[in-house]
Amino acid sequence: MSGNSPFLKHFSSVPDPRSLINRKHLLLDILFIALCAVICGAKGWNEIEEFGKSRQEWLKKYLLLPNGIPSHDTFREVFLFLDPCKFNESFSNWISEVAGIISGSGENIAIDGKTSRHSFSNKTKPLHLVSAWASKNSLVLGQIKVDEKSNEITAIPKILKALDVKGCMITIDAMGCQKSIAKQISEAEGDYALALKGNQGKIHEQIKDYMEASIESKFEDIKHETKTTIEKDHGRIETRKYYLINDLNWLEGREEWPSLRSVGLVISKRKIGEKTTIENRYYLTSLKSGVERFAEAVRSHWGIENSLHWVLDVRFNEDQCRKREGNSPENFAVLRHLALNLLRKEKTNKGSIAIKQFKAALSEKYLEVVIQS
Repeated sequence: MSGNSPFLKHFSSVPDPRSLINRKHLLLDILFIALCAVICGAKGWNEIEEFGKSRQEWLKKYLLLPNGIPSHDTFREVFLFLDPCKFNESFSNWISEVAGIISGSGENIAIDGKTSRHSFSNKTKPLHLVSAWASKNSLVLGQIKVDEKSNEITAIPKILKALDVKGCMITIDAMGCQKSIAKQISEAEGDYALALKGNQGKIHEQIKDYMEASIESKFEDIKHETKTTIEKDHGRIETRKYYLINDLNWLEGREEWPSLRSVGLVISKRKIGEKTTIENRYYLTSLKSGVERFAEAVRSHWGIENSLHWVLDVRFNEDQCRKREGNSPENFAVLRHLALNLLRKEKTNKGSIAIKQFKAALSEKYLEVVIQS
């Protein structure tokens, strides 16, 4: 095998699920062709096969291709039986090298779940993945499938265990607001901002009541930090007020939350035309002070919807993906994350993901730049 792609280095250890007598095509050839095809916009096995046939001479720079380009059935069967844990492990090894600078960098890492709505069958539920997104570097750091009989609470500790979060700020929605998760982040020397809702009962009610009373009294004799932002876009005006209080002597049960140092509140007021909506969000955080840091982390968590989930749906057709058999949904999701990371990392082209995909489809030279990112 020739060429010089980090992908070839890290994914060569993925075990082949096929029997020895059924290996007409090399596994790494199959994985590499599929990744390049997805980078260029392929969304299914037939498209991946056509990509391979049209770029066969170029692919020979990287691959052996002892029997030419695999058929679409071969691609389907390999990803159907490929071990997603091993595939994910190679992804983690690759991103650890690529994103090694993230540890200790003050990166904001948003952990959030997403369901591929059409990836279900009569026997299985839709694929639901919990992903870790590094907002400053615009990279997917990892993904874990949520077991069908479980929920995100069991998946979040697994993805945290796979990450080096030292010096980073971890944001998680209310599902992940758990004492054990706060402990895990603290022991890994990271900070956290955990969204708090009614699932935490008493402590949620205490914070809600205290914050409401504090606002009504205009924080008389209450030490706090505050910040206001205003965003205007296409007739929408959104005002956000951020509050951070680090004197928690009034909060019962605070000692049960590892490294809890402050509570936060975000009041979002959105005005579209004549309609105005107001929403209050409460947070537990390990930050001792720094409302700017708190605000940045919260904003970056909301940004995962546009920077990751929206791009996966619109540019990679994830929400409409109908791969439902075996391990195909999870393995193809890893392919999409790989492709997105490589496109994000490529900095010579300042265009959107759509422009980069289009250019990669047109230019073998540019595709080569992307896969070597």
